[in-house]
Amino acid sequence: MSRPRTKDELLELGQKNFTKLNDFVDSFPPEAQISEFPEGTMNRNIRDVLAHLNHWHLLFLDWYEVGMKGKKPEMPAKGYSWKTAPELNRIIWQKYNDTQLKKVREDLNKSYLQIQKLIEKHSNDELFEKKRFKWTGTTSLGSYLVSTTSSHYDWALKLIKKAK
Repeated sequence: MSRPRTKDELLELGQKNFTKLNDFVDSFPPEAQISEFPEGTMNRNIRDVLAHLNHWHLLFLDWYEVGMKGKKPEMPAKGYSWKTAPELNRIIWQKYNDTQLKKVREDLNKSYLQIQKLIEKHSNDELFEKKRFKWTGTTSLGSYLVSTTSSHYDWALKLIKKAK
């Protein structure tokens, strides 16, 4: 499926890619799920990749909450710009270093469901009309959601496949 352009496509591809990612992780025995990746990536194991996804879900949920109140969210996070997102990703990576994979997966599932519920409550126009919400600037809410969900899950799956 190409990049989602409707609410149904956004929900479907997000769910499909999230399920594919989780099924792939589940295909490894527990010891392989926590083993380190080869040198060369910041995310050193499956936990790191899934924690990254969860944290970006949480960032999006914060942007949404602030933005829908008519305020301008600090994107991607306070003290960071899109140009310094790699530095932010390093901070995210450090934050979850002592977290168990099981906890990261629980948190990711929870934030995934929050994102899905958020998508459900919006119409196609609200999701995909550019400039509909002041806080999304010249793009659409749906574009941010594609990046936060289906595209990000696809990135994660590819990274884990390459490392494993």
